[in-house]
Amino acid sequence: MSENRLGVAKTYKLYIGGAFPRSESGRSYTVTDSKGKFLANAAQASRKDAREAVGAARKAFGKWSGATAYNRGQVLYRVAEVMEGRREQFVSEVSAGEGTPAKRAQSLVDAAIDRWVWYAGWTDKIASVLGAANPVAGPYFSFTVPEPTGVVAVFAPQESSLLGLVSVVAPVIASGNTAVVVTSKDRPLPSITLSEVLATSDVPGGVVNILTGSAVELAPWLASHADVNALDLTGAPTILRAELEKAAAGTVKRVLRAPADEPDWTKQPGISRLRAYLESKTVWHPTGV
Repeated sequence: MSENRLGVAKTYKLYIGGAFPRSESGRSYTVTDSKGKFLANAAQASRKDAREAVGAARKAFGKWSGATAYNRGQVLYRVAEVMEGRREQFVSEVSAGEGTPAKRAQSLVDAAIDRWVWYAGWTDKIASVLGAANPVAGPYFSFTVPEPTGVVAVFAPQESSLLGLVSVVAPVIASGNTAVVVTSKDRPLPSITLSEVLATSDVPGGVVNILTGSAVELAPWLASHADVNALDLTGAPTILRAELEKAAAGTVKRVLRAPADEPDWTKQPGISRLRAYLESKTVWHPTGV
């Protein structure tokens, strides 16, 4: 084998509706490692790409939200299984992009895989923990059950390219919602590999849609889009957060505000992100009927 063979420069695509289209604008940008060395080209998503992603998420919502909690848990666990098989690739991409030693990158990748398993275990427990049988004075039964909000636009953490990404995406789909995800602009490779994992696991097309490119460019359109039901501003540009909240108010979106400081994604996540995208529906039924 020749030692002088040319490397294959990669130009990655978007992940929308279970497929890998090019950006409709034809734009791409250069991705480098922490030392400025070329890694690949990534698609730069446009407003139209974001609109297509929202449409795909809306189309997938009915079937995904209607699936049994047990089935969703199986699907999330399958994602963890497929990620395990590509562990070394994730380690390489996290290490290069974040400039972390290989041992630290291995720890982050393992935590990301474990996080899928953790949320997979929660899918069939959400109703028991967040639902209730309400005491009432009268010949009625009253039940409160959690239901998914709908399409969630997620601005992934800019610094934590894999563990932070999984930590914000997994609870969205574990609770029955669908997602349009804007990834870390400078460190997109783990998210691109994750999209390949999603495409080859049991996640239906459109449940997760991944856009690479500029959050500054995409955020205003997603915040004002009438078919987006909720926003996660965790990785949204700081200078735009207030404006995004105002835009979201125009269509009465749920908004999960960005934390004041970068969270420690290695900590146990709790269920606050599961609660964030659930509505409480109360049903009354007469007794004896």
